Amino acid sequence: MSMAEVTIHYPADLEETVQTTPEEMRQQIRLMAALKMFELGKLSSGKAAELAGLSRADFFEACARYQVSVFNHPAGEVEAELRQDLETATRLAAQ
Repeated sequence: MSMAEVTIHYPADLEETVQTTPEEMRQQIRLMAALKMFELGKLSSGKAAELAGLSRADFFEACARYQVSVFNHPAGEVEAELRQDLETATRLAAQ
């Protein structure tokens, strides 16, 4: 898998402020970016897990830990799907 690189500038004392090592800081930034892009529907769970450097199962655990819903469908889309499912069930029951 080919990877691109992004450089992020942050205050020199940030690692000390959040009590982490440089590597832990890099991992945390990758995870936060992946979680937010997944939450916004910009990335699938698989791509978000890849960005975070985690397995999908571990990414879903991170979602739970940071209160990011794994059901990231717009409310209107879910409502439309439920309505369609109800219509189909009603039609099948009438047959």
